[in-house]
Amino acid sequence: SVIIYVPMPKLKQFQKVQARLVRELEKKFSGKHVVFVGERKILPKPTRKTRAANKQKRPRSRTLTSVYDAILEDLVFPAEIVGKRIRVRLDGSQLIKVHLDKNQQTTIEHKVDTFA
Repeated sequence: SVIIYVPMPKLKQFQKVQARLVRELEKKFSGKHVVFVGERKILPKPTRKTRAANKQKRPRSRTLTSVYDAILEDLVFPAEIVGKRIRVRLDGSQLIKVHLDKNQQTTIEHKVDTFA
């Protein structure tokens, strides 16, 4: 699969034409799946030492969890995520099951192997 990182200010504009753009790029890359992802920045969690140096609070959109959730939203873009289940195994590894909207599920059904 081909992942294209898009600057965050341009992501909304890319998503408006994403269906046509993905179709053309998949033809060009001989059937490989093409996915657009916003280029986001994760700020480190403030510690006791860095809290004094930072005058501004860390925005919620720059936290690790919210950035990972937003990337997941970008991956399945035409469809909407309606639920998520996280299964933590005994060895500490995680398995995330994402439930998509039934109406839009068929639009990305063929890309499920890419996401896994």
